[in-house]
Amino acid sequence: MPTVRVIYLASPEPAIRLAGMSFLRLGLGLLLLAGLRLEAESFVPLTDAELLQPPAAPRLAEFTRYAEQGGWDQLTPLFRAAALKAYESGRLPAAERWSYVCRWSALFAENEAHFIPHWMKEVQAAKVVHANLPRHYAPQKERLGLWLSPALKTWLLTHPDFSGEFFALLSPVDYLPEVFHVLDGLHGRDPARFARYASLALAIAVVYDLPPPPDWPHGQVYPAAFPRHPPAAADAFDWWIRQDQLDRTYHRLERLGADDLKFVVDAAAPFTELEWSQRNVDLPLSQLDKAYTLIRYRPDRAEKEIYLWPDGPYTLSDIRRVGGICIDQAYFATQVGKARAVPTLLFRGEGMDGRHAWFGYLDGNLQWQLNAGRYGEQRFVTGYVRDPQTWKEISDHELQFLSERFRTLPAFHSSRIHQQFAADYLQAKDPAAAIRAAWKAIKLERRNLDAWNTLLDARAAQGDTPKQIEASLYQAIAAFGNYADLEAAFSGRLCRSLRARGQLSAADFEEQRILAKNRLARTDLALLQATDSLQQTMDTRPLAESIKAYDKLVDTQGRGAGIAFYDKIVTPFVRHMLENQHPTEARQAAERARAMLYVPPGSQLDGEFNKLFKELKAVSPTAQR
Repeated sequence: MPTVRVIYLASPEPAIRLAGMSFLRLGLGLLLLAGLRLEAESFVPLTDAELLQPPAAPRLAEFTRYAEQGGWDQLTPLFRAAALKAYESGRLPAAERWSYVCRWSALFAENEAHFIPHWMKEVQAAKVVHANLPRHYAPQKERLGLWLSPALKTWLLTHPDFSGEFFALLSPVDYLPEVFHVLDGLHGRDPARFARYASLALAIAVVYDLPPPPDWPHGQVYPAAFPRHPPAAADAFDWWIRQDQLDRTYHRLERLGADDLKFVVDAAAPFTELEWSQRNVDLPLSQLDKAYTLIRYRPDRAEKEIYLWPDGPYTLSDIRRVGGICIDQAYFATQVGKARAVPTLLFRGEGMDGRHAWFGYLDGNLQWQLNAGRYGEQRFVTGYVRDPQTWKEISDHELQFLSERFRTLPAFHSSRIHQQFAADYLQAKDPAAAIRAAWKAIKLERRNLDAWNTLLDARAAQGDTPKQIEASLYQAIAAFGNYADLEAAFSGRLCRSLRARGQLSAADFEEQRILAKNRLARTDLALLQATDSLQQTMDTRPLAESIKAYDKLVDTQGRGAGIAFYDKIVTPFVRHMLENQHPTEARQAAERARAMLYVPPGSQLDGEFNKLFKELKAVSPTAQR
């Protein structure tokens, strides 16, 4: 992890401003200026023919030598103009390659004192600040590119496949000084091995750039029992490569991209425990789901509400010996998979009170299996799982995208190129060009979410009317009809726009359509909408109306529902009744829910209702179940 010195930062202005000029006009103007400057330095400028072809490796090495003396900021406008020239000439392969060179050059030239405050704002906006992050970060080098050797810079510029993987994976909350530091360290130790396992190196760099949260990989174990010390990046790189070369892995590392491998290198168990797993858990990849049930379930802990691990050191061997609750079963299974280079995900239900946990893994056909250890009674559509690159919760649609793997296909690759140029045009305040490029991206792959967002932003920047923007929102809703959270999000934007211009009936119709659809296909989203509605009623309406609204929800959405409905609707309403001195109404609300929900005898939900009625009886002795 990076060594951090505390200072207070200024925020200097970026060296290049793009506002107020046509992107192409600016690029060609800067190309001329750059060419004159390079010529003065006895550097051969780019020819027209070079602008329309992918850059040659010797030429890129020449750029690196020049930039190490003259600065990458002198070359970035030249590369940007080359990318634009190729793109607008319809030479997509050349445009892609020049675009990567331009983006690398811009990163190499980025002032670290400018990057860090901007990065801090992104971390705060993403709500991924946690206790293990230092309070202040200080620049240690003038430019981000100084973290990388000239040899690695040349390698990056001349390997477009890695460039595409890097920029597709890069997140605004990645701490680039440490990402570059890790990559440079791994490359410097053995360039040939780095080249062979470049995706593994990238996965380690974006996961190990910052310390993990204190509750990683889950919070149901005390720090003394589970110290949580991530390994050094070089040790992790060496260990997984050794397992691959000893044929101990179920996936060949070179077959997986960094977006998969980040769910391997985030292993929380020490390497000694992962090796114990290799020796003691004999399950083929096709039966990896059975790793979950290798751990004996401990109903005594659940009954006594002992949700934090009580049995000493939290090691894989101890979990296997003692048994545990669902979170321990899921943790054990994920580490068994990671020990074999199998990407795994740990799913958690809401809260820290044993609401259930399960796991997912990437099978032999490179398809995600997301329901290993999942119980039918839980009625969760998706659980909560963290992305180890950002430590954010992975959204529902992102899980679907992972499962479908369409982003590995050539059509999405081409779509992503057009999307990047659309974003560049928008940043350069050329919304018309951004719209054209975004539509090209969407036509190649309708699930390119970034392209849709760029299109909508560009329409707003162009000054399109609300009705024109709504037309694109309707198209986005249709494109993501199989992704309930995205469909609901775009629908919400559409309804707000319709209401703002007085189209109340159209807004109501769209809201009811989404609600009716989600009642069957995505009860969690319908439940979220119902929760908001009930809370507003409880906050603003008389008692009788609140009871009526609650009863209607229980009778409609509550029939056959599970613990999620209990958490979101039943518990808040019953507690609201108690807090407002209505114990009889609270008891009646609980009774109504108990009769309508799916509550198998002996299930977790049965136990929750038992505790609730016990509490109600203590408040009102006449209350009976």
